[in-house]
Amino acid sequence: MSATAGTAATLLLAPRINGTGLQLRTAAGRRGLRAFTAPSWRAPQELLGERVHLYGGPLFADAVGRELGLAPLEPSDGWLAALPREATGRRVELTTLAQARRLSGPAFVKAPADKHFAARVYPDGAALPGPELLDGGTPVLVSEVVRFEVEYRLFVLDGAVRAASRYALDGGLAVAGHESAGRDGTGLSAFAADVLAASVGPAALPSAAVVDLGRTGAGWAVVEANAAWASGGYACDPDAVLDVVLRAAGPLAELPPADRPFVRPLPEVVR
Repeated sequence: MSATAGTAATLLLAPRINGTGLQLRTAAGRRGLRAFTAPSWRAPQELLGERVHLYGGPLFADAVGRELGLAPLEPSDGWLAALPREATGRRVELTTLAQARRLSGPAFVKAPADKHFAARVYPDGAALPGPELLDGGTPVLVSEVVRFEVEYRLFVLDGAVRAASRYALDGGLAVAGHESAGRDGTGLSAFAADVLAASVGPAALPSAAVVDLGRTGAGWAVVEANAAWASGGYACDPDAVLDVVLRAAGPLAELPPADRPFVRPLPEVVR
């Protein structure tokens, strides 16, 4: 059953609609949901007071979310660092940009949610954005450098994988459906189940999220987790992705209590 069965709802898409957004618009129409592409980076006035779900990036969510009464869910900043080492396959630390600027050797550094700067391997802390560009208090994840041979995206709802797609081979974009996983299929499914079982306590996930997993030379490891409402679907089944997106960014008034810690803080919009 869909997340909106029996009730009228609108799927709001960002003005710069991407391929996944187009697929979700079609999937929404198939199940009788209205799909509305925003004409600008403001909350459409005709949707005020309506039951709205969102698909778009963080800037769009920040621009329209509070006015439309939305609750966009995203994994906690420290989710990856809170997982056991056998899940991450590497050292991962949640710290601040100021601390990361003191790194003396190479590390993979990224902001946990928003894309404040390029997520990549930096030769040392001096190569990170300086204080004139970004505040030192910005949270960052610092990871030991590993090489992923293949990477998969999973759309997760209520602790179960609803859709999966390969998206990278040897660091390059290589999209393929989950059915093409071949020898990876069984291992991926088993590892995904282990990761989701370990996602409790400080490592808990919201009820709807995206989890990326990859295989290194040493075995399977978690790549990262992201907000489903801001993630590309690659070759995932659009109908299954839509189910996850509807839960991931829906009305605040309908939010289950367990998801409240994962609501993205939305700024007040000044007109």
